Amino acid sequence: MKNIVLTGFMGTGKSTVGKKVAGKLGMKFIDMDQYIEGKLGMSISDIFFHKGEAYFRETEKEAAEELSRLTGTVIATGGGIVLNPENVKKFRENGIIFCLKADIDTILRNISKSHEKRPLLKQGNIRNTIEKLLEYREPYYKNNDYEVDVSLLTVEQAASVIADIYISTTKTDY
Repeated sequence: MKNIVLTGFMGTGKSTVGKKVAGKLGMKFIDMDQYIEGKLGMSISDIFFHKGEAYFRETEKEAAEELSRLTGTVIATGGGIVLNPENVKKFRENGIIFCLKADIDTILRNISKSHEKRPLLKQGNIRNTIEKLLEYREPYYKNNDYEVDVSLLTVEQAASVIADIYISTTKTDY
């Protein structure tokens, strides 16, 4: 059974929607950031602060290789996973990649209670930082199989869209 791999910018609901999709389809769920935190015994913020972004990206690449070997799993990736095309290539070998998109107001609302835990939002104006990151990452986020704009969807609706697409594209596997 193919995996469902959720990519997209922070605050687009990858983990929240991913859990709901896994429940709908009877699949396992893994949050990649939590997986990395468990492996290293430190928070993502601490990894960025103490080891740096380059170290985190290398660890993220190793985690992508490990998680891409799973089957029947919904994997919520970190927002920057797509910056390395090798990560996307690995996940695509045994998965269907969905990019969750949202407008900036939705992203700001979704991260309002957790932005201090997000290492890339530690300095400056949060809205401006998000706009710049989105602009830079936009071409990378296009490397997906399906795109789902969650701006006007509830978690339940977004999960249903993804589950329906997954079922229709994997009828022979499912």
